[in-house]
Amino acid sequence: MASSTSLLFSVLTLFSLLLLASSSKDNTPATITIPLTSTFTNNPSTKPLRFHQHLATASLSRAHHLKHGKTSPLTQISLSPHSYGGHSIPLSFGTPPQKLSFLVDTGSHVVWAPCTTHYTCTNCSFSDAEPKKVPIFNPKLSSSSKILGCRNPKCVDTSSPDVHLGCPRCNGNSKNCSHACPPYSLQYGTGASSGDFLLENLNFPGKTIHEFLVGCTTSAVGEVTSAALAGFGRSLFSLPMQMGVKKFAYCLNSHDYDDTRNSSKLILDYSDGETKGLSYAPFLKNPPDFPIYYYLGVKDIKIGNKLLRIPSKYLAPGSDGRGGLMIDSGFAYGYMTGPVFKKVTNELKKQMSKYRRSLEAEAEIGVTPCYNFTGHKSIKIPDLIYQFRGGATMVVPGKNYFVLIPEISLACFPLTTDAGTYTLEFTPGPSIILGNSQHVDYYVEFDLKNERLGFRQQTC
Repeated sequence: MASSTSLLFSVLTLFSLLLLASSSKDNTPATITIPLTSTFTNNPSTKPLRFHQHLATASLSRAHHLKHGKTSPLTQISLSPHSYGGHSIPLSFGTPPQKLSFLVDTGSHVVWAPCTTHYTCTNCSFSDAEPKKVPIFNPKLSSSSKILGCRNPKCVDTSSPDVHLGCPRCNGNSKNCSHACPPYSLQYGTGASSGDFLLENLNFPGKTIHEFLVGCTTSAVGEVTSAALAGFGRSLFSLPMQMGVKKFAYCLNSHDYDDTRNSSKLILDYSDGETKGLSYAPFLKNPPDFPIYYYLGVKDIKIGNKLLRIPSKYLAPGSDGRGGLMIDSGFAYGYMTGPVFKKVTNELKKQMSKYRRSLEAEAEIGVTPCYNFTGHKSIKIPDLIYQFRGGATMVVPGKNYFVLIPEISLACFPLTTDAGTYTLEFTPGPSIILGNSQHVDYYVEFDLKNERLGFRQQTC
């Protein structure tokens, strides 16, 4: 399938060869493996309903943002470490290296960090309590840090990479202009961040990526996280595309809401070899308003053995940007547009009718349906099955797409929906967002070169 992404990958492959040639060491590794850690920190057993109500509200906010496309630049997402179900990796920028924790997000496409000793965040949940404890990158402590110049080809609009920002301060005489690239301003939901782009060394054992484009955020408003963010979306700005890797993969631990598990691994892979035992689903061409998402074509959806009759317009993206499924590592549970959500939940209610509905929990958490399984040894939840174009099938067990609170014998379907919020039956943006909890205990590979998603079930 020829697409702009194919052309983009070809350009980045050439760029990656130049990077390899300028690597700090000759023995460049074929793969780079990084610890990948869930950002949940403790078990919310004292107030589990309040915790999940917070998580549901945050999930709906993220879904609303992701579905806004270019009308809300697709970069920083309102994610809170220890709260929203993300996963983080350590990255080291600068000379000498400064290590920070970065949230991994396949639904955004810029790499940035809170930056300089002058970093401020207004109306931010973390900065009021501990303003001096926000981890920052300090470019003054790095001998390799350079501000991105306005004449640099990388000085482009983050939401429209084909638009070069140029040197507006030079009155048309850009040939000899030495000014910095205009600052970026990233809008996301109710928050925003702004700063300047830097060219900096990104350091790994045995390999250094020179002149990596990283955002130095100096001012933010309304953020709920002090963490840095690593965008992994389909864009020139994302971490895998800047590094020129051919694929990246991860295997997520189960969401036990604690930090007692061993961390998993994120793999950045330069090799051409095919990973054994994977099923593959092709990435689809992106709609113009949603250029950075990883879209998959869904043929059918089943609950247990029951095939749901979902109109095809919801299962693949149209040219108007409506419909389709996107896979998102930064989304804890997921989202379904109203008509799809109704089909799924109606079938769940039929197959789980022997359990008592907990309308009280539904009202408190803001999700539906919820079931109280008091009097039962356990609760049986049917599999949620996605049958993708190309023949691959992903079986999501009940424990991956339901929230289970065994201490109060409660199970809830936490996927959010905009049903009742919009008057439109068919809302803009993806109709289904496959959140990270749904691919827990799956080895998931984003094959950028061949434009496909590979996966297999395994214990992570």
